[in-house]
Amino acid sequence: MRERGRTRRLLGLGARTGGAVIRTRLGGQADWRALGEALFEGLSELKGPAMKLAQIMAQWDDLLPPDLVDELARLQRQAEPMPWEGIRRTLVEQYGDPDTLFREIEPRPFASASMGQVHRAVTHDGETLVLKVQYPGLPEILEGDLAQVRRMMRLGRWLKVPQARLDALFEELAASLRSELDYQAEARALARYRERYAHLDGLVIPEPLPELSGPRVLAMRHVAGTPLRELEAGDDATRQRIVTTLADWLTEELFTHRELHADPHAGNFAADEQGRLVIYDLGAVIPVSDAHLKAMMALLDATLANDPMAMDDALRRLGGRQGQGAPLALYREAAEAVAPLFQPGEQDFADVRMHRRLREFSPKVWAAMDRLQPPAEILLLSRTLNGHYWNLVRLGARLDMDARTRPLLEWARG
Repeated sequence: MRERGRTRRLLGLGARTGGAVIRTRLGGQADWRALGEALFEGLSELKGPAMKLAQIMAQWDDLLPPDLVDELARLQRQAEPMPWEGIRRTLVEQYGDPDTLFREIEPRPFASASMGQVHRAVTHDGETLVLKVQYPGLPEILEGDLAQVRRMMRLGRWLKVPQARLDALFEELAASLRSELDYQAEARALARYRERYAHLDGLVIPEPLPELSGPRVLAMRHVAGTPLRELEAGDDATRQRIVTTLADWLTEELFTHRELHADPHAGNFAADEQGRLVIYDLGAVIPVSDAHLKAMMALLDATLANDPMAMDDALRRLGGRQGQGAPLALYREAAEAVAPLFQPGEQDFADVRMHRRLREFSPKVWAAMDRLQPPAEILLLSRTLNGHYWNLVRLGARLDMDARTRPLLEWARG
């Protein structure tokens, strides 16, 4: 009965979302506030991949209707926690009697996510730890939810996305979500990242505690921090330290280690009292190939050169272009929108909002969807970079993107 209830709610949310999309495409008016409230009420209880998708949507502040964004943003702050009884059962399965190891475990989580929630715990020695606890029965729930998400993704046909491409996008998403169930892999990633980036003074990664961790519970030393979203109106010097560290770390991740932390959700990052960037969640780490990096840099190179034919060739290599007739005028407009952010010297992300210029000609992009398709093989890579772009916009980053990208472009050309 419970699973049928989840299915009904997911299908109902999918129908309401699809109806809003269709009404908008047909020139009508959608009640985005009501849709957002329905999404919040349903997804904060359901958890799983559907809530993950809503969190991704909530990052696109300036592109979605404000009423919808307000409600989706609540999912990052006020998601309904899993009842303590279910969480305690998981802790008992992991530890036997948790009271033998912990003097106290706070029943109410201080952070909730799509796959699990985080509880503070105090050992008998007085040390404060955090326990990331997977939701009960999540592997089975995940597969059921994914089946419903696949149905909802059929809305992509309205955007002229072929079924084969939708299937490939779904499989990439599903593989990423399934990998997040492996807390032992996340513990290894935490240890690897702590060692790899120890030289970055501005970066902090919590220490995993393997002796207290298992398949469904991840124990870490507690690292206090102010969430990124709470920094937006805060001290400018702190924000600039954070964004510089974030940019340095992402560049080293990609171009030195060919690996990427693929969950840019702002709730996974914070600033500690010393103004250092804290990374809390390493559940989604993906490999990145030289071929994909070079193809993406080739696209950027062609874009900054305002070379539509080279842009078309780069998109084909990325798998984002098919059919006949290159939309050369669209490429030129895109290049003009992107160029200001990469002018020599320090550029202000809060001022040079290239996404707003890109949005102005989005109807032309929809009209060209028979030729432009989302590349399935770099879905997580592109989503991560897009998500961090939004993080930099919100924090008012000021970065010299020309100086940062010039050596990377040279590498790609070579």
